Formats: sequence, structure tokens, C-alpha cells
Amino acid sequence: MYDAPILDRQEQTAVAEFEAGPLRYRAEVRVTPAGILAVGALLTGMLLSSAAIVWAAKRHLSRR
Repeated sequence: MYDAPILDRQEQTAVAEFEAGPLRYRAEVRVTPAGILAVGALLTGMLLSSAAIVWAAKRHLSRR
């Protein structure tokens, strides 16, 4: 098994709390470093694919 620090199984935790009048919300997230990389790769893929869609749509409109 590869023992690199990036593959460490320790979880990272983030907590966000919001309060406005009688409403109160709390969200907690726990993720491993490998999970953070996976989310980053997913977001990168979404941004790149949406850029390709916008480019194709502009190209189509300029031909009209």
C-alpha cells in the first residue's frame, strides 16, 4: 500500500451556521483528502464542459 500524505485517511471537517430571526441552519461536512481531490476533479470537468458548450453556441450564432 502506498503511504503518501495525500492519501491519508484523516477526515477534514467544516461547519457552517446561519441564523436569521427565528431560522437557524447548521451544515457539517466531513471529507478525506482523496475526496477533496475527487470533488475538485468533478468541478473542473463541469467548468471545462460548460466552456465547450458556450464556445459551440457562440460559434453557431456567428454563422447566422
